[in-house]
Amino acid sequence: MQEQNLFSDDRRQGKSAPEQKLEEFSGEVLRVRFENPANGFAIVVARPKGGRGEISLVGNLCGVYAGQRIEAKGRYENHEYTSKAPRHNGIVREEQFRVMEYTAVLPKSKAGLERYLASSIPGIGPKTAELLVDHFGEELPKVLDESARRLTEVPGIGLKRAQEIARIWRASSARRESMIYLQGLGISPALCNRLFKRYGENAASAVEANPYRLAEEVDGIGFAKADAIARAQGFAEDAPERLTAAALYAQNLLIAAGNVCSDPQALVEQVAALTGTAPEVAIKGVEGAISRCLLIRQDARIYTPRLLGAETNLPRLIRELARAKNFAGARMACVSAKPGLSLAPEQSEAVWSTARGPLSIITGGPGVGKTTVVGEIVRRARAAHLDVALAAPTGRAAKRLSEATGLVAKTIHRLLNYDPAHNEFIHDEGNHLKCELLIVDECSMLDLILANHLFRAVRPGTSVVLIGDADQLPSVGPGTVFSDLIHSGFFAVTRLTRIFRQAAGSRIIANAHRVNRGLPPERPENSAGLQDFYWIEQDDPERAAATIEKLVCERIPQRFGFDPVSEIQVLCPMNRGICGTATLNEALRKRLNPGDKAGFQLGERIFREGDRVMQTANDYEKSVFNGDLGVIEMIIHQKKKMIVRFDDDRKVEFPLDDAGSLVHAYAITIHKSQGSEFPAVVVPILSQHFVMLQRNLLYTAMTRAGKLLILIGSRKAVEIAVRNSRVEPRLSLLARRFAALREETQNVPQE
Repeated sequence: MQEQNLFSDDRRQGKSAPEQKLEEFSGEVLRVRFENPANGFAIVVARPKGGRGEISLVGNLCGVYAGQRIEAKGRYENHEYTSKAPRHNGIVREEQFRVMEYTAVLPKSKAGLERYLASSIPGIGPKTAELLVDHFGEELPKVLDESARRLTEVPGIGLKRAQEIARIWRASSARRESMIYLQGLGISPALCNRLFKRYGENAASAVEANPYRLAEEVDGIGFAKADAIARAQGFAEDAPERLTAAALYAQNLLIAAGNVCSDPQALVEQVAALTGTAPEVAIKGVEGAISRCLLIRQDARIYTPRLLGAETNLPRLIRELARAKNFAGARMACVSAKPGLSLAPEQSEAVWSTARGPLSIITGGPGVGKTTVVGEIVRRARAAHLDVALAAPTGRAAKRLSEATGLVAKTIHRLLNYDPAHNEFIHDEGNHLKCELLIVDECSMLDLILANHLFRAVRPGTSVVLIGDADQLPSVGPGTVFSDLIHSGFFAVTRLTRIFRQAAGSRIIANAHRVNRGLPPERPENSAGLQDFYWIEQDDPERAAATIEKLVCERIPQRFGFDPVSEIQVLCPMNRGICGTATLNEALRKRLNPGDKAGFQLGERIFREGDRVMQTANDYEKSVFNGDLGVIEMIIHQKKKMIVRFDDDRKVEFPLDDAGSLVHAYAITIHKSQGSEFPAVVVPILSQHFVMLQRNLLYTAMTRAGKLLILIGSRKAVEIAVRNSRVEPRLSLLARRFAALREETQNVPQE
């Protein structure tokens, strides 16, 4: 077929090397080349014991100082990097030792002790360190621990300075002892550094008092790890702390899967599975969490306080807005249609619904005219002199909304204006948004928490228009809010179904609608011309990965002119696997940004200027949120920071210590692509993705493509996805609460 001539590739990727046995290293640290306290990663230069020369050690070594002796286990490997030094001619190759585990002890040699003092104790330079070691010799550590006043025996050190030096020494000693204690519990050096970052010098005592708190308070430590630490300390199988922590962790697992609440029996069963206890023991954990108000039992369900508050509050807010009789949108009723604009009946109904009631929803798939409707609503609102606010969950969606309307649109988070000093949004029930008409796009992405914050900030009398595609994947966060709002009875709902002529010629749109109706996409006809949809049949993961690499890096840019970094997006069903985001990101990064720009290493990842990245956690202070996409514009090593330009053209400064919240984004999951549209999209749909193959997943991926869509996968895998219309149920009582309020409202006697 024509598309196979354009895009197929028979190249296979090499197999990974077999697992190597850990090797040992012993030597003295000479200097620290780089360290990142945020995640514990460091590069140090050491001299092997009994040998000459130097070797770089890389890994979770943060806190290691020059002069220490280090005993480590790991692997020798060859490392290649770019250097601007003329003598290196660009490429530097060196052997390095990747550390998996280590112990570091105080140096015993005179030179080692001098280096250690000069590098690890502020206020002690090389000269002072030499004087101290010359004067006290091997007794110096004991003097620093027990007799600070004796330091004044060294010329130039007064009593005040001696006390400060001893204080810093003892603090570092306490940290070393804490490190030894924590590693003795099986905690890796990387996690140790996270604990020090979270708890400071009290890290060891915090773990000793209740290690289960780590599962809730420290990234990277789940219940299983916290439980292993606790059991090493002697916590009993039925310890109240253990059972309560398991209950909270189990509840949060259910929330991460999209549930707002849990069934009590199911929660007990999950706690029993986590702890390996009988249900009659596991239930004590749930009851313990409830007695401490960490969980709440209501309406035969279990909630966290935050989600219960949101689920009970949101229906009340919606009802109050729906009751408004003097709503702003009514002023649009006297504005006539735009001359020459021809709207289909359902489009006209969508526009007029804004003037007939305070709350309306417009839903439909691609190509059905949602953009035209929104543009006409905005035009009439401005003609009626309404103050209009536009918002969307993501920066990309907000940018598209701005382009469609000619007005500035903001993300919902920026619209509500987060105040980091008080850890809350500035706009809420006590400080409403000033707009008279609020239009929110991509509402399928609204989770319960964000929806509650949004409607808390809407003043009664404001007209609200929600726009979205109800057939896409539900929100990443808990709940099925958009669906529940559609069926709540408080919104006028218009469903746009007609595909317009300009969209009907798009095979992307036609095939997306076919998939949504339960039909497989139609392969394009043979044609010498370029098309907007291709389907490359391939089910071998390695060949598919190689094809994706060549498509993104060579063939699409050459044939269609799209920029491979800013305009082509690979969307994967999963993170893992040969055709998962992790593997594809590494392959694409090496091809698209190969190493002739400024960069730095963070753990196993290498970031360089020009890299495509995605934020993976909400950072309210920087106003960047989970799923935001951008490009690293500049890395400034001298100031240990970098500048990331996000897709809504904002430039955000990140200390290199905060780069742990960023991942490469040449390939992202379909779930993370919600709310975004890309000029060109490549989607692998393989049999190995079996557990994720669902109709709404494939439909969402296809509707992210603006001008070019390429499916790579077998007919079998695609048909599995198309047939699987089952949507995993999410436990929530929001729909029931809407129904109760609606019935209550209908039963109120009319005046």
